[in-house]
Amino acid sequence: MSKNPEICSQSVKQMDANYVMHTFNRQPVVFVRGRGVKVWDADGNEYLDFLAGIAVNGLGHSHPALVTAISEQAAILMHVCNLFYVPQQPELAKRLVELSGLGKAFFCNSGAEANETAIKLARKWASENGTPEKFEIITANGSFHGRTMGAVTATGQPKYHAGFGPMLPGFKYVPFNDIAAMEAAITEKTCAIMLEPIQGESGVRPATQEYLRTVRRICDEKGILLILDEVQTGLGRTGKWFGFEHYGIKPDIMTLAKTLGGGFPIGACLASDSVAKAFQPGNHASTFGGNPLACAAALATLDVLENEKLVENAATTGAYLHQRLREMKEQRTEIVDERGVGLMAAIEFEGRDATEVASKCLQLGLIVNPIGSTVLRFLPPLIVNKEDVDKAIEILNQALD
Repeated sequence: MSKNPEICSQSVKQMDANYVMHTFNRQPVVFVRGRGVKVWDADGNEYLDFLAGIAVNGLGHSHPALVTAISEQAAILMHVCNLFYVPQQPELAKRLVELSGLGKAFFCNSGAEANETAIKLARKWASENGTPEKFEIITANGSFHGRTMGAVTATGQPKYHAGFGPMLPGFKYVPFNDIAAMEAAITEKTCAIMLEPIQGESGVRPATQEYLRTVRRICDEKGILLILDEVQTGLGRTGKWFGFEHYGIKPDIMTLAKTLGGGFPIGACLASDSVAKAFQPGNHASTFGGNPLACAAALATLDVLENEKLVENAATTGAYLHQRLREMKEQRTEIVDERGVGLMAAIEFEGRDATEVASKCLQLGLIVNPIGSTVLRFLPPLIVNKEDVDKAIEILNQALD
């Protein structure tokens, strides 16, 4: 592909420096087009995308069915306020309820907003059940739940708290996969435990079977809600529709976003009927949440996930990706761990800087994500195939060489 004559990379970077708040350490490329598992920059360079917008572009880039759904809905009706009914919102809620086995859905615009909803709903549920003194929520060290004040307080990583204190009261943090620490943290004030089935932002760290099952049992015994943040693990990423399905349990509240809109912003908070009824009109809201355009995008995304069997593909191609990464680990002493589930994978280095490796991969045409200085994360679109995996491994080997 030739260079885009209408876009100058340097002018875009300079304009960004002049006018955009500097909240990201951006990579030195300007992307202008995407199709499938590939994107192209303004200089005509092609890249294999193994990050998918951080697990957002589950259908890849510019999937025809999603483009059509958004275009057609935009020409009909994009937004009306939530004081009125629109057909797309309950249709989407029905689909998600049937897939998850939960009871009701609330729609917003992002994962952070979905987690804010979950936090508010858990506290409101406790209050409505005659225990307003139960307001504490226990989360895990290494967790990530978003950047809004409630969500960032729930996030068990001090680096995200720095400079924004004081954090909201009522949150406790315990080591992940440590049942004894979890049990010790529970008091008469605990209303909920909030966990990710697989911690994504701290390096793709799955909960053990025993851990998540035991937490579910403890919640049942003590009358505590289990909130699962499936913003990254939900909707096929792990080879099942939801991460909790790997553990044979079900949460009381679950949050979704990322893949849900296939690239269009939408978030959702689902809850069992008994928990959802704690919300009454006026308790919570979202101006843009559940608008016809976002819901049309999500419905089209669910259709493609089902019709093209992308959840199944995440399981089979994900297994192949892990196989290839394990082979690399066996051949390279600098790789000390390989982990993940489905198309959510990571390798950990010793003696190599993951940021430098990711930068070299980018130069060679592969987009991957460094987490800190030791972990490289892979989150390809769910449409990825074995040939794409082989190409990614080839480039990764070149970068390491």
